[in-house]
Amino acid sequence: MGKKRVMLPVEEVDLTAVKYEHEAIQAPHLTGFALKLFVWLLEAPLVGSLILSLLKKQNRTDEELRRTVIPEKPMFKPEFPPQEKEPGIIVMEEDSGAGDRVELALKCLPPYDPALHWSGDSFPFLYWKIRDYAHAYRSGHVTPLMVAEKIIPVMEEFNKRKPPMPFLISFNAEELRTQAAASTQRFEEGEPLSILDGIFMAIKDDIDCYPYPTKGATTWYHEVRPVKEDAVCVSKLRSCGVIFIGKANMHELGFGTTGNNPNYGTTRNPHALDRYTGGSSSGSAAIVASGLCSAALGTDAGGSVRIPSSLCGVVGLKTTYGRTNMKGSLCDCGTVEIIGPIASTVEDVMLVYAAILGSSLADRISLNPSPPCLPNLTSHESSNALRLLRLGKYTEWFNDVYSTDISDKCEEVLNLLSRTHGCETIEITIPELHEMQTAQVVSFGSESLCTLNPDCEDGKDAQLALDTRTNLALFRSLSASDYVASQRIRRRIMYYHMEIFKKVDIIITPTTGITAPVIPPSSLNLGESNLQVTGYLMQFVVSANLLGLPAISVPIGHDKQGLPIGLQLIGRPWAEASILRLASAVEELCADSRKRPSTFYDVLKGN
Repeated sequence: MGKKRVMLPVEEVDLTAVKYEHEAIQAPHLTGFALKLFVWLLEAPLVGSLILSLLKKQNRTDEELRRTVIPEKPMFKPEFPPQEKEPGIIVMEEDSGAGDRVELALKCLPPYDPALHWSGDSFPFLYWKIRDYAHAYRSGHVTPLMVAEKIIPVMEEFNKRKPPMPFLISFNAEELRTQAAASTQRFEEGEPLSILDGIFMAIKDDIDCYPYPTKGATTWYHEVRPVKEDAVCVSKLRSCGVIFIGKANMHELGFGTTGNNPNYGTTRNPHALDRYTGGSSSGSAAIVASGLCSAALGTDAGGSVRIPSSLCGVVGLKTTYGRTNMKGSLCDCGTVEIIGPIASTVEDVMLVYAAILGSSLADRISLNPSPPCLPNLTSHESSNALRLLRLGKYTEWFNDVYSTDISDKCEEVLNLLSRTHGCETIEITIPELHEMQTAQVVSFGSESLCTLNPDCEDGKDAQLALDTRTNLALFRSLSASDYVASQRIRRRIMYYHMEIFKKVDIIITPTTGITAPVIPPSSLNLGESNLQVTGYLMQFVVSANLLGLPAISVPIGHDKQGLPIGLQLIGRPWAEASILRLASAVEELCADSRKRPSTFYDVLKGN
């Protein structure tokens, strides 16, 4: 029997005595028949309990949750202290129309110069932005319907490949043509709905987008939960004229970080087709990286927007918990998940974010959010705000990556920010990182299981992918006291971060501790369980979910294998404007180091 462990009250912890320890997840790497056999054993009444008990012992789960006295009260959802107003911002009105907010967001951006992108000398360049499409439509160079006709054959080709490698789970060519024709007509009549009119977007398969079913990448969820209307975020985008290309592929139910999906085919990374995209918003990031969509929506409960954005070389924003309305998503009652935009540039993320933001009434009452705002990138005040930013770096954690290519590139960007903009980097310490990881897994797992239990009791769990069933078995082994202990840890971790934010404005980390992993051929039919890779992918992302903080991943270059590397910026509660401002500066500094993916489609001007 282990001895009882007693934590000091969080206010009494001596940060100078904190020692960083790398802890790899202890679990077997399984694919194919071995994974099938493991799941069979895991679901057996006696043997399964023994296996789970051993795994939790090896990973110190019971030690942290059941043998430790945690003096803090539980925090069952993020609780934020009042925040100071950010400098150099434009405040958005939550209750105004989505189109009005997007119009206001346009005023935050530098003036658009068509000659920069449309002159023959500057073509080709990396990605077309939303404003490029808008210019092309308004000047008559191309119509949304013409773009749709370029997208359709590509989508059909990817679905027919052997093995399939689809960006989308649900796609209907005629539905796409109908939307594109309506948008084209609005332009012909001189009445586009907004700058987003005619912009193509994919919606992750756990967010409702009528008339498509929402399957969560399962084979059955749409049978028990029919879609009757758009999710709130999708409805706002539709009111701006966005064209929805279909439902993006994902890791089943968001229960994984690689994007592996034996049900519909695993989406491949556009930078290297033998590599994972990252997940769980795999299709959303990959379709943006490939050039087929300007933007996409994903969900993020444990890095699921930021991880694939980093691995695919695009921008992914995780908003503050409660900043966007989750109604119409599969996990609309959790405490760690948000809906967030993925796009090829920070500018496009800002435009989509402006459209979808807006808290639910319940979150307005319980969270009392600060007014949403965007950085005014055109003002002199914005330059001063950038210069005054203090950046927090926990060096030992920052450098604990699978390849030093990642930490070296991220360090290079910090030095560039200091030399170019005068940003100061301050050393910080974040205690109890392993406990934080455990609390995040327990919180997400318990909330997900609560949602799935009724259907699992009806036998639907037998139809889930093997790695999903592995996670479900772990989640079922957790107790009510484990959940409460995790919420006590959440309060401790929140205290540490709020103390850090008294000294710094933004915490800087790599987005992931590893670049895009290889897809084992044996994983394509039955899936894969590789928690060591999951540990590296999730190493830096979970604090933003457990604590509800805003965070963004920005592409900053590539490793020696040509795979994208992302830098993560974590902000104070409700401080989306600050991280977007810094992300824009990082993007500009790293513009020359981005590379076009090997799988890329120019649907605006021709491949």
